[in-house]
Amino acid sequence: MGTTGPETQSLSSRIATLVHSHFDGLPKRSKPVVRDDGTAEWVPMTGIVLVKGENTPSEILTCITIATGAKCLSARQIPQCQGLVLHDCHAEILAMRAFNFWLLSECHSLLAQEGHSAEDTNGHRNDSASPYIQRRQTVIPNTDIKRGAEPPFEIQPDVRIYMYCTCAPCGDASMELCMAAQDDPTPWAIPVPETEPNDTPSETNTNLITTTPLLSGRGDFSKLGIVRRKPARADAESTKSKSCSDKIALRQVSSLLNYETSLLVAPTENAYIAALILPEEEITRVGCERCFGEDGRMKGLKGRVWPVGSATDDGSETVQGIIESRYRYEFRPFQVLSIPTEQLKSSWPFRKPRASDPIPESEADDLSQPEPARMKKSKPSNLSAIWVRAPTVPIPADSEGAPQTVIIVDTGSKQLPTLRGSKTGLFENIINGVRQGNKLSAPGLRGASVLSRAKLWSYCKEVLGSIFPPSTEGTGPTDGDADGGRGADDPSVLQASTYREFKEAAGPTEIIRARRSAIQSAREVLAGWVPNSGDEDWGLDVLIDTKKRKR
Repeated sequence: MGTTGPETQSLSSRIATLVHSHFDGLPKRSKPVVRDDGTAEWVPMTGIVLVKGENTPSEILTCITIATGAKCLSARQIPQCQGLVLHDCHAEILAMRAFNFWLLSECHSLLAQEGHSAEDTNGHRNDSASPYIQRRQTVIPNTDIKRGAEPPFEIQPDVRIYMYCTCAPCGDASMELCMAAQDDPTPWAIPVPETEPNDTPSETNTNLITTTPLLSGRGDFSKLGIVRRKPARADAESTKSKSCSDKIALRQVSSLLNYETSLLVAPTENAYIAALILPEEEITRVGCERCFGEDGRMKGLKGRVWPVGSATDDGSETVQGIIESRYRYEFRPFQVLSIPTEQLKSSWPFRKPRASDPIPESEADDLSQPEPARMKKSKPSNLSAIWVRAPTVPIPADSEGAPQTVIIVDTGSKQLPTLRGSKTGLFENIINGVRQGNKLSAPGLRGASVLSRAKLWSYCKEVLGSIFPPSTEGTGPTDGDADGGRGADDPSVLQASTYREFKEAAGPTEIIRARRSAIQSAREVLAGWVPNSGDEDWGLDVLIDTKKRKR
């Protein structure tokens, strides 16, 4: 965690301004509205910005993704998703998924360009066509040690990741704000613990304690530093989606790379969030330190490292493990930086109203009533908007002049070619976890978001398939398969028949095995992390469109 100095504050404000300018460019249908009864919709927004060459004359800020949203599915709805429905549509979670989609797109575009180029493709080139990712060298400098071929990419060393949010993440980081917003901030009575009898740990999480109650997002104020559900109305169906505070805290160990992207991009220091940027009114330092800081609830992870390929079967450290220490998982607390509240108010008309906000007389129903009773009626919007920048590397055209592509999903980008000068790679409106105009009960191929489990897995498989073409049985490893055995014949990567097999089969790489160990350790420290299970036993055949189209 860190303090905010004048220079850093200036960067924070510039990042916020950049994100808001991109959101302003979205069409009206992607924004909250005032309903017929006068109720104003509000919604949180999150943007992820890459800063290249920070604190240098050539510093460049690039908005990669923006997302809005405040909804998630109940536990009862999860089994019917079949990989086609987004479980959690809070803005922070969508933005992180969207960032990983962009990374997959960037890797795909770079691979396509390499395949089109006559340059050497063994990973020895010094320059990258992408300003944000580069090839990992296959030979460790000044040694004769060869690295494994996977993952083939890493984020450029002069790039840092910043996450900007218009409000504090739900859960532990915002509990003081929730308490202050109550008429009576006295901690509520602790209810009798409820067990979760149907929660069975997965094969990769056998040590999780699943009898720990998973509390409401806003209840039990006397309990702090715990894993919480997404907040909801008291009469809403229960969800097992963990709060944004908890999911972001976990990313301080696992990096911002998800499972699919970790097969392609190595976990370097700058694959982690450098700073979380919030408006001043949304920051309680004690809450943020407790939730995210190295002396808070995650202090058991302080100094912990999960290196890649650092030990032999007997536990002794290897030479390669020492040299490869740059590629590792570890607990990396981020800074929490601020922007002035007035900057938020002037830039974000969709902020959730507060009782302390001044109310113009023209908008007050009855000035004789106390301010809370005269607050403008408001409700969270049920719409989520997602925008992702296009890859920075153009995909070269084939011999017939058509762009090469392996993306097999409709990204909606043709509806929004540019946004504030940035070419669009993805543009979607989401309601109830599916693309607007489709039903949660029967999303089908057209209703599935590009960020859904099925489409991200399919896209990852396409990109990996371009790196590791099917090998002939009985032959040696393919070109670039430096560790002597990885490739498309690995069932845990390319041949899994279900999503569960894809995620839980024996670790396809040393990096994935280290990642799983890091996540397991973090969940044990956080305690009470109940899996949101029930949407794993399906295959990519769910992406086959069986509906007849009208002619």
